Amino acid sequence: MEKRSGTPINSQKFRKLSDVDMTEVQLNNLDDSSAKETVEIGSFQGNDQSNPVQHTKWFRSRLFLISVVFSALLITAMCIGFVVHYGMSGDVGDMETVSYWPVDLPKEQKEWYDQGIDELQKAVSRQFNRRRAKNVILFVGDGMGPNTVTAARILGVKEEGLLRWEQFPDMGLLKTYCADKQVPDSFSTATALFGGVKVNYETGGVDANVPLGNCSASLKEDHHVQTILKWAQVDGMRTGFVTTTRVTHATPAALYAHVPDRRWECESGMPAEAQGQGCMDIARQLIEQPTGQSINVIMGGGRQMLVSDVTGSAADPLDTWAGQSKDGRDLIRDWRLKKADEGVSHAVVQNNRELWNLNGQDVDYVLGIFANGHLMYDHERDRSDAGMPSLSNMTLKALEVLGNSDKGFLLVVEAGLIDQAHHRGNARKALSEVLELNAAVESTLSFLKSSDRLDETLVIVTADHSHSLTINGHPDRGSSILGLAGNSKTEGTPYTTLTYGTSYQGFQVDPQTQSRKDPTADDITAWEYTQQAAINTDENLHGGSDVTIHADGAMSYLFHGVHEQSYVAHAISYALRIGRFRDSSIAETLAELTPI
Repeated sequence: MEKRSGTPINSQKFRKLSDVDMTEVQLNNLDDSSAKETVEIGSFQGNDQSNPVQHTKWFRSRLFLISVVFSALLITAMCIGFVVHYGMSGDVGDMETVSYWPVDLPKEQKEWYDQGIDELQKAVSRQFNRRRAKNVILFVGDGMGPNTVTAARILGVKEEGLLRWEQFPDMGLLKTYCADKQVPDSFSTATALFGGVKVNYETGGVDANVPLGNCSASLKEDHHVQTILKWAQVDGMRTGFVTTTRVTHATPAALYAHVPDRRWECESGMPAEAQGQGCMDIARQLIEQPTGQSINVIMGGGRQMLVSDVTGSAADPLDTWAGQSKDGRDLIRDWRLKKADEGVSHAVVQNNRELWNLNGQDVDYVLGIFANGHLMYDHERDRSDAGMPSLSNMTLKALEVLGNSDKGFLLVVEAGLIDQAHHRGNARKALSEVLELNAAVESTLSFLKSSDRLDETLVIVTADHSHSLTINGHPDRGSSILGLAGNSKTEGTPYTTLTYGTSYQGFQVDPQTQSRKDPTADDITAWEYTQQAAINTDENLHGGSDVTIHADGAMSYLFHGVHEQSYVAHAISYALRIGRFRDSSIAETLAELTPI
């Protein structure tokens, strides 16, 4: 019997040979090729009659090895190429590394190709500011529809130029219809902008449960719409608004009042029944109610609503389109006494000199009432010490006052005379007021940059609604936007580039020919010229088109498409973390210590 070793087999050194292993052993021990050809490979089975040795020779041949190496190198090169390609395409922050084919083009084409590359560079190099907004400045061009912006751009910086807010990185469109009308008014649209809720025509600060003029329904607090201004105050932020209209007018009133009729600016505009039911006019809500009393900066016109029996002058006329207080009130005095009782630093300013001399860093509350009615149009206002300030002047002073707090601020700026000019059919005045808004935006951005607040501030420019202004015909490029577009092919009569759908005295007929009046009989570039229109009515009516919204700064990317107008309030409250998005006190502290 064969002696076996008592040493156990080490499993790590010995193992049972497989069929493939046996084949390799046999191949290595055979001396001649004829013997190798008789070897059967244990794993080869079936009826395949092909010679298995030929397969083995192929796999061991030099050609096979070269093919394998070449394929591996090719696959590796392709993988590297894909990685580089996708890596470069993902790196959108450096346009200089993205090449394009230079093309020799005629000058007439090269201009637009170069411009396209410039715009593409801006697009691909965009960086999103995702930090939480500390401040928000919301500019509202009242009645500043898309055609108004286009016409103002052409007037101010020609076809090729851009207004300052048109250079903002983010923009969208807002749908302006209100709860019960396709074409809205300013009170309902302002409530959507500031309160995040669409409401009925000519109502403000109350939801769609409140019909126009219904005092009893408006008194129910469940029907009240709270605003970004109120939410900011609850969070300890400073708040303010600046307007070129009355401070009790529709747009600013939507920030603080809850009223079923925009005409209730003072007691003379209210029915006796509503007064008997306990409804309060807008002016009193501004001065006597908590939200209005907590506003740090109030600037605009409207003295005739705040103080009874004021008299007008050529430099400061009464607004005859609106009411005038007659109940003996002096709400400006009441505001001053209230602030004195509270022991807070405050100031009342009523002309240029007082505004210029005001040190905004020394006061916490400012009431600036610069006109009996609306402020004068910028081109006709008195610029002397006794005159009225510009929108830019008021905005910069407001920022000076509001910037005194570490908690941040919310400022709403309304260019309200755009709308007023459109209502009278004076297109040149409306476009001039758009350019004044543009100056205010530029001044604001310069202030934010100089005070190192640009990256922490969300700046928004939008409109509440449009007007029926149209840009007509085919005037030559470079022509005056206030000029003629051509002659009518059916009438033979000239027509202007700008006309209105509806107008105040805009449907103009030549009494002799009973045809449309030839506009060249008038100075069509004059400030007081009324553009022609298709339909006459008591004033130009609003348009129902969407309006643009432009944003820059902290969280500006929130505006990106076609939005309901009510979305704006929710986006602002989210950016500031106020209202429903308010952080806990711990989160707020952390956000201040470690801003994103």
